[in-house]
Amino acid sequence: MLASFYSDDALYLDPAVPHGIAGKPALLTYFKKLLGYNPAWVWSQIEGIPLEDGFLNKWRAEIPVGSDIVTAIGVCFVQLDDAGKIRRNEVYFDRSALLAEIARQHAA
Repeated sequence: MLASFYSDDALYLDPAVPHGIAGKPALLTYFKKLLGYNPAWVWSQIEGIPLEDGFLNKWRAEIPVGSDIVTAIGVCFVQLDDAGKIRRNEVYFDRSALLAEIARQHAA
């Protein structure tokens, strides 16, 4: 399960929750909702860059929206705790193409 990679007091943020989500219970609720709405997303790593207490992950996502696919390139800043669990995960990407395609699909 995805949540098992996170510490109990993890902080997570992405463009949809720019102020962040604190704690594993709230994070698990968010992930269930996000992935429940988007089960067919395909994520692949482009490059991992080591940092002192974590890594920067550059990724590519293929996001189905109706019959179309939106491609997004982004980065995750990840800090790990002493046990190797994620204590901070910040996700950054330009979601304007995704939001435009969702709007277009809903207008059709």
